[in-house]
Amino acid sequence: MTLKVELVSPTQRVWSGEATSVSARTVEGDIGVLTDHSPLFGVLVDGQVVIHGTNGDATEFKVSGGFLSVANNRVSILTESVN
Repeated sequence: MTLKVELVSPTQRVWSGEATSVSARTVEGDIGVLTDHSPLFGVLVDGQVVIHGTNGDATEFKVSGGFLSVANNRVSILTESVN
């Protein structure tokens, strides 16, 4: 089973696809998301979001704030900007 992940900024869809895990930093600390994670809504702080694709590759993004939501094996990451 995999996660359906979308990382978007106000100007573009940065990453979209299936992944085995996602990690990010929220105001409450670092979080890791795997399949069947309980529903969650988090506020992101400036830092890295790492998406581990189904092919084994890890893709890292530097984000500036935003939000992360998890429900039903879907992860939505909305950020102000991505580098």
